[in-house]
Amino acid sequence: MEWITTVLVFLIMREGTGTSYYKVTFENPDPCALKGSSVAFKCSYSFNEGETVLQTRWYKGDFLGEIWRRFKLSDLPSYDNRTEYLGDRKHDCSIAIHDVQENDTGHYYFRFDTEKIGFRSKTSVQLTVTELIASVYPDRVRAGEDVNLECGTSCQQLPSIKWFKDGRPVDKPVFQAQAVDSGNYSCVIEGQESYKSDPMTLVVQYAPLNVSIEMSPSDLIVEGSNVSLTCSDTANPAADKYTWHKDVSSSMLQVGSGQVLSLPSVNISHSGIYLCRVWNSVGEGNSMGVLLTVYETDIHHLILRVGFGFKVVIVLLLTMIIIWACKKTRASPVDKEEHSHVYEHVNNVNG
Repeated sequence: MEWITTVLVFLIMREGTGTSYYKVTFENPDPCALKGSSVAFKCSYSFNEGETVLQTRWYKGDFLGEIWRRFKLSDLPSYDNRTEYLGDRKHDCSIAIHDVQENDTGHYYFRFDTEKIGFRSKTSVQLTVTELIASVYPDRVRAGEDVNLECGTSCQQLPSIKWFKDGRPVDKPVFQAQAVDSGNYSCVIEGQESYKSDPMTLVVQYAPLNVSIEMSPSDLIVEGSNVSLTCSDTANPAADKYTWHKDVSSSMLQVGSGQVLSLPSVNISHSGIYLCRVWNSVGEGNSMGVLLTVYETDIHHLILRVGFGFKVVIVLLLTMIIIWACKKTRASPVDKEEHSHVYEHVNNVNG
């Protein structure tokens, strides 16, 4: 009977119960870490004075079938080169796990062995691995409507959050959407900018903007020419209606529809100011007016003749300048000698 009692006491001590001299304490028993980051389990332990710690080990708890087992981290290939023991064989049992992944979520235990006893922690560190989740509410708006950016994890508390749109910082998580706000938004925890959430897309719908007209041909237009006016814009959704208007007696008269206005064989009556109006499901936009001037054919010929004559005059002037320059630089030796004699004669008279 005495022998059985001794064995029971020994077994109880092996399990770390029945004595207050052996103890393991976790500073934060419920850490939460971002996927891809590093996490440290702050841990301390105590034992009887005079004993020496021979070995320390960390375990992870998991089910083997229906049985809860504890597996040494050193025996699990998925932890190779990712664990770093930060403690010692005195009182610090802290450990770090790097590049944490979702399957690292779970319960962790610490054990130390002295020459007298092996003691395993009664409680565990329960690690939660999470990812940042960005949310955009709503994710499809019209220009001028409010947008709210939210960033969350499965952790209860988050430090300061920073937002980025297409890689550029966002000033406020709540704003009135404009056309330029369309894009991909992601959030980070301040100080851990390398761990970003998956991007979420914001689509901003807006009425046609930057409406402009391109005229072809763009130079001199004479009677009988074929002229086309093309209306361009930016809009979301794309514009689905175009109308053309001409200023007639200070009122805008509709003269066509469609993105391109074709004016075949124009005449003087086609001259005037044209503009286009554009619509989509959000609203409308207007271009600036473009002046179309149609010249009579005779005037066109006159302009061509005047232009040709102007070119001839320029060529003649350039030719005369070149000839004058050449004469200037090619003075004859006789001229030079005559000038030198005159200079000598003047000197002799003065002498």
